[in-house]
Amino acid sequence: MATDEDYKFVFWYTRRTPGVRTQTSYEDNIKKIVEFSTVEGFWVCYCHLARPSSLPSPTDLHLFKDGIRPLWEDSANCNGGKWIIRFKKVVSGRFWEDLVLALVGDQLDYGDNICGAVLSIRFNEDILSVWNRNASDHQAVMALRDAIKRHLKLPHGYVMEYKPHDASLRDNSSYRNTWLRG
Repeated sequence: MATDEDYKFVFWYTRRTPGVRTQTSYEDNIKKIVEFSTVEGFWVCYCHLARPSSLPSPTDLHLFKDGIRPLWEDSANCNGGKWIIRFKKVVSGRFWEDLVLALVGDQLDYGDNICGAVLSIRFNEDILSVWNRNASDHQAVMALRDAIKRHLKLPHGYVMEYKPHDASLRDNSSYRNTWLRG
C-alpha cells in the first residue's frame, strides 16, 4: 500500500451545461487538466490555473488521487461520502487553496481515507467538499471533519454537512438532503 508521499494527484475540471443532468454527459464533461506529485509540482501547475473567482457558474474543480475518478461510482468512492462546506465567493478561493495544499502536503489526519476534494462554483456561493472512502466508518468520518476544521481554521458559524455517495446516487444530488451536520 502506498504512503501519502507516493500519491500522485490529478486536477480535473467540469463545466456543466445548465439543465442537462444525464450521467453520460456528466462523465463526458470531466476533463483532466494536469497531474503532479509534490507541493512544488502543485505550485508550478497552480500558477497556470484560473483562480476560482474567475470561473463561470456552474463549474467544478476536482483534485483527486491518481487512479480515482471524481465520480460517485468510482470503486474508491462508491462506499464513501463527502464533507460539505458552503462559502461566500469572496473567501472560497483561500479555503480551497489551503485545502489543496493540505492534501498534497499530506497534512490531514486520516489522509489514506481521503479520495479527493471538489470546489463547486455556483451562482450565489461556492461549495467545498472532501471525499472519503468509507461512509460507514463513523470514527474516521468524524476525525476527518475535525482535521478539516482544524486545518482550515474554519471560523465559528460555518456548518459542515456530510452525505454518503449512495444517497447522492439515489437522489441525483450532491448537496441536497445531507445526513449529518457538525
